[in-house]
Amino acid sequence: MPKRVDHEHRRQQIAAAVRRIAADRGLEGVSLNEVAAEAGISKGFVQHYFASRDDMLRFATTTLRSGLEERIATPSEPHVRELLIALLPLDEAARDDALVANAFLMRALKDPEIAGHFRTGHGRLRDAVTAMLAAARDDGEFVATLDPVSEAALLLALVSGLGDAVLLGYQTGEEAIALIDLHLSRITA
Repeated sequence: MPKRVDHEHRRQQIAAAVRRIAADRGLEGVSLNEVAAEAGISKGFVQHYFASRDDMLRFATTTLRSGLEERIATPSEPHVRELLIALLPLDEAARDDALVANAFLMRALKDPEIAGHFRTGHGRLRDAVTAMLAAARDDGEFVATLDPVSEAALLLALVSGLGDAVLLGYQTGEEAIALIDLHLSRITA
C-alpha cells in the first residue's frame, strides 16, 4: 500500500526550517539549500513544495502567528494584560518569533503579498485587543470614556516599541512589563 503523504505537514516543516534560519541569521541566510539542510530533506523536496525562494518565504509568513497563539493559549479568555505581555520577547521562543517577524517585516516593505499577510495579522490582533478592551470597559474594569479602537492601537504600538527595546537590550522584560502596567493603570476605573 502506498505511503500517504501529508503535504500540509511537509509545507509546515519547511516553513519551520525557514523560521529557525531567519531567527538565527535573518532572511539573508534563507536559501533552498539551507532550508533543505535545516529541515533534513533534499533541495529537490523543498522545490517540490515551493517553486521559488519567494514562494517559500511568502508561505512561511503565513505561519508566523503560531508561536504567539501558543503563548496566549489559556483555558480561559486571556486578559488584555496577558495578551500584551505575550507579545513581548521574554523567553527564547518569543525572542525567536520576534526576530523572525522583524526579518519578514523588512521583506514586507518590498513584497506586497508579505505586506498583506502582516496587515491581515495586525488587523486580527488589533480587533482582538479592541474587543477585549471594550468588554473590560463594559464590565467596569476600565474607565467609561475609553475608546477601545484608539486604545488598542496605542497599546499595540507601545508593545511593539517595548519588544524592540527588549530585543536590543536597553529595556529588560521586567521593565517592559512595568511600563505596560503603568499604562494600563492610567485607564483602569
